[in-house]
Amino acid sequence: MRGFRLSLCLGLALVLGACGKQQSAEQAPATTPATALAPPASTSAPSATAAQRQEVGLAPAPANKIAKLNEDGSESGGETTADTGTGNRLLAAMAATMAAATPSASAQTNLAPPPLWQEGVNYTRLVPAQPTAVPPGQVEVLEFFWYACPHCYALDPQIEAWRKTKPAYITFTRVPVMWTDGHRAIARFFYTLEDLGKLEQFHTAVFKEIHDNNNQLVGADPNDAAQAERIQTTFAVKLGIPEAAFKSAYHSLPVETKLQRADQLEQRYRIEGVPTFVVNGKYVADVRSAGGPDRLLALVNDFAAQEHKH
Repeated sequence: MRGFRLSLCLGLALVLGACGKQQSAEQAPATTPATALAPPASTSAPSATAAQRQEVGLAPAPANKIAKLNEDGSESGGETTADTGTGNRLLAAMAATMAAATPSASAQTNLAPPPLWQEGVNYTRLVPAQPTAVPPGQVEVLEFFWYACPHCYALDPQIEAWRKTKPAYITFTRVPVMWTDGHRAIARFFYTLEDLGKLEQFHTAVFKEIHDNNNQLVGADPNDAAQAERIQTTFAVKLGIPEAAFKSAYHSLPVETKLQRADQLEQRYRIEGVPTFVVNGKYVADVRSAGGPDRLLALVNDFAAQEHKH
């Protein structure tokens, strides 16, 4: 039992972590600081209903209508009836009716519960918002990741499941980080597979090759681009990709263009840790800030829905 608890704690630490920018392409420690853009939560956010999620980011609900009428009209003057007894009974009945319909002070405090997602705790708002690259009516969701990051690997199955059920208005794009030459070499492999139309087929296989088979897809010197290319070519052939086709795409203009864009996006959003999500150029969050993998994807859905309505 004691060993089971230890394994469980280590597993939770892995899932709630993030790989930082300062890590080498050779090895990713199990625990690293969270991204600087999304401070860790000091308290857990309250659980929420579907109705609360629909209200995320919106203005507080207006004051109770009956209470407002009472404030506007209860002190107004007017003629009194000669039958003061009848008038008093009528006023008493009206007061009792309004008192029953108007929430008490303690009940009114529950009319506008705290937002499900707290700015500066669960997410960071970008000011100004950054431009996106999606058609009108679509909401852009970016995941900055690194194939050699164990936290990205742990989260990926849930992302793959979410992709199958996400709303059609969400355009989801993975962006490999470009922190060092070693990261760039892995990113080049990612975009080469994409250019060949093989990314969907082999995305998970790349994660498994690195984390399960201990093949980092770069050489002993992560900065040796030529060695990384040889290792990646060998793996591509193992996957069934013709060597000539792989080498042709590896240094092609489309791949170079995508690498440049990934570099620009990383700098624009000042990505310091992965996995990190950006919703529509406005909101940045990660597993730790959101409070877990499920909550991270719920946060993404909620803000994407809010953006879609606007």
